[in-house]
Amino acid sequence: MVVEGARKAGAQLSVAALREETDPKIEQIVDRLTWVGIGQLGKMIRFFKNEGVERAIMAGQVKHVQIFSRAIPDARMLKVLLKLPRRNTDSLIGAIAGELASEGIELIDSTYFLQDYLPRPGTLTRRQLNAAERADVEYGLEIAREIAGLDLGQTIVVRSKACVSIEAMEGTDETIRRAGLLLGDNQGAKGPRLSKGPLTVLKLAKPKQDMRFDVPVTGLPTIETMVAAGATCLCISAGRTLMFDRDEMIALADKNKIAVVAVQDSID
Repeated sequence: MVVEGARKAGAQLSVAALREETDPKIEQIVDRLTWVGIGQLGKMIRFFKNEGVERAIMAGQVKHVQIFSRAIPDARMLKVLLKLPRRNTDSLIGAIAGELASEGIELIDSTYFLQDYLPRPGTLTRRQLNAAERADVEYGLEIAREIAGLDLGQTIVVRSKACVSIEAMEGTDETIRRAGLLLGDNQGAKGPRLSKGPLTVLKLAKPKQDMRFDVPVTGLPTIETMVAAGATCLCISAGRTLMFDRDEMIALADKNKIAVVAVQDSID
């Protein structure tokens, strides 16, 4: 999608594809490409310098566990890791952005070519939020504001104004599944379970979200996981959440009577 957006804008791309994450089909749609491991920062920078790159954009997902447990760092990445004040995503990618900048390469907003995929404020589905869901969203927004500086995940699951789960490194879908397993109608779940009831999911950007990386993303898998978990409402950040397969996503939400709302700081 970024490649298509760049072509429409008349931009030329030199792509450094991450071997652990990137779909091999990328080779079929770009002219200049090199494959690098997640930890091969030096190789990536050398490629960009040879290509005359002045601006870089991060596109696609890298799982947090890949970054912190599976990457084999080269000398340049190791130097970055040793300087990190803490081992979280903001610190790591912020440091990588600093290394790029030291070579005259500016890391830009990752949504630069994807503006059409950012939702405007308002209800996106046929069904509006009911009173209980609105209360859960407001409560979830309070939690999001409180934990904004902790660099935790972007997903919060709420039920009856009680926090059921918060994302750490497992990702959005697993956070929703974990909340669903706590419901009383999930057979085979181990440990304590909640009584049956609907869940509200919030997938939010941080108040000072660095749009150069780790921008919230939703799509069909989000709705599919919500259906399985018994969630009836999804709240996302207007203008700061990428919606992939938007039409299909909203159609599936409508089919399952799930309300989807995009908010800025709060709902009216």
